[in-house]
Amino acid sequence: MEEITDGVNNMNVADSQKRNRIQVSNTKKPLFFYVNLAKRYMQQYNEVELSALGMEITDGVNNMNVADSQKRNRIQVSNTKKPLFFYVNLAKRYMQQYNEVELSALGMAIATVVTIAEILKNNGLALEKKIMTSTVDIKDDSRGRPVQKAKIEILLGKTANFDELMAAAQEEKEAREAAEEQS
Repeated sequence: MEEITDGVNNMNVADSQKRNRIQVSNTKKPLFFYVNLAKRYMQQYNEVELSALGMEITDGVNNMNVADSQKRNRIQVSNTKKPLFFYVNLAKRYMQQYNEVELSALGMAIATVVTIAEILKNNGLALEKKIMTSTVDIKDDSRGRPVQKAKIEILLGKTANFDELMAAAQEEKEAREAAEEQS
């Protein structure tokens, strides 16, 4: 992200009315620098103009869907970075904020995602809306070739009594804390 900011700050804007124009070069910056910069411009200006060697290449960018590229309610789960209930509690907060949450994982972390979804469902907090499975190619530096990994995405929505259950849990927590302070 810092590289993108540097690129924006150092960008030569020839026409003050063309703040949404990106001059693309295949020698100065990596491809994903321009992709991420274009996404940022889409958010800021709702459109972006890319040009390279005088050729206009705006068609693909004008059709880019920023909502899909940056899902705010997605949790990418790892089975090595955080404990299970970190993800359970994060999913609860995302459902409070966005009414649904998408849990995503690769490989060995798939079991963790399924466990998180089952905990939320069994506690009456979530309903399963959609499950998607696929395989993705991941570059494996140790083997020098791409490796296919299984991927799962589980979309969960709030149950009808989600807010009541969360409020009751909060009251219970506050009562426990008050009792601990008195003792």
